[in-house]
Amino acid sequence: MANRTDPLAKSVHGTNPQNLVEKIVRSKIYQNTYWKEQCFGLTAETLVDKAMDLDHLGGTFGGARKPTPFLCLLLKMLQIQPDKDIVVEFIKNEDYKYVRVLGAFYLRLTASVSDVYLYLEPLYNDYRKLRRKLNDGSFSLTHVDEFIDEILTTDYSCDIALPRVQKRSNLEASGILDPRRSALEDDFEEDEEDKDDDDDNHDARPMDTDDRHKEYYRGRSPARDRDRDRDRERDRDRDRDRDRDRDRDRERDRKHDKYRDRDYDREYDRGRDRDRERDRDRDRERDRDRDRGRDRDRDRDREREGRERERKDRDRGRDRSRSRSRDRHDRDKDRDDGDHRRKRVRGSPSPQREEEGKKKKEKKEKKEKKTDGTDHPDPEIAEANRLRASLGLKPLRV
Repeated sequence: MANRTDPLAKSVHGTNPQNLVEKIVRSKIYQNTYWKEQCFGLTAETLVDKAMDLDHLGGTFGGARKPTPFLCLLLKMLQIQPDKDIVVEFIKNEDYKYVRVLGAFYLRLTASVSDVYLYLEPLYNDYRKLRRKLNDGSFSLTHVDEFIDEILTTDYSCDIALPRVQKRSNLEASGILDPRRSALEDDFEEDEEDKDDDDDNHDARPMDTDDRHKEYYRGRSPARDRDRDRDRERDRDRDRDRDRDRDRDRERDRKHDKYRDRDYDREYDRGRDRDRERDRDRDRERDRDRDRGRDRDRDRDREREGRERERKDRDRGRDRSRSRSRDRHDRDKDRDDGDHRRKRVRGSPSPQREEEGKKKKEKKEKKEKKTDGTDHPDPEIAEANRLRASLGLKPLRV
């Protein structure tokens, strides 16, 4: 809610007034402590007090691109959109130069082309000094007229893209603006009128010595001499300040170049170390993959050997079980034969048992004769069954 534009505010250049400030800069302002603490709940009347406390101007500065209080108050003016009369009073304020500059910058963003030239061109006569915060956080010296010339002739100032304005010559040609009138033009006209009057008086009568002295000192009144000396002193101060600023800028650029070269070398060494470390990591990863492949092959060989060993053990166990069952069968057979012999050796059977044995034997023979097919009525079949019985084959069933 604190960052929303006033619902009664009108669109400027077809968009929300706050959109005149770029989104990144606007988000930096919203996160700034000065915006949260000092700009909350400001109105057009209370904003003047905050503007009177300004001691410098500028956009964003530092590595985190922090906004200056000047930029925060400018966005607050775009948010609440004060009346044009209030903004004009800001510009006409001669006591507080930063209030005047703040109003001029706001008018440059929101006003029409004719109003921009109408209200900002008179500020070319303001030569007061201003402190400006640069992008690296240091301060530089400028003047009100220089700042006004910057926002009138360039498209970017204080990290804000300014709306495009037409050239004054085009506006004069189309009749929107009158030709510009210099503030010194009245003084020039007065000087020319005085000079014409002196020429007329000089032509009326001959000039004596006193008249020559008066003529010599006429154009040098004390007030005019003071103004002229003040102008010269101001020009000398401005030239001196500009030379000092130029020397400071050169020294700063020299230091920046030196630091930039040092940073470039440091960054180059750091990048080379990163490349070496990356190559080393790539070699380590390649060796690791090779070792993993070897381990996989070794594990695969071990698994194959284990399966082969298990198969051999299984076959060996199967052969062992077969031989064991064969040996058991042979032992059982031998034991049965031994028992039969032992029974025969122990004693002769009784007559009753012998007779029963004979009967059983006869029955068995009869059954065998019936089953082996040797008693078949057809002699050929009987002969074939006997042959098959001798070979251990089943008889023919007919």
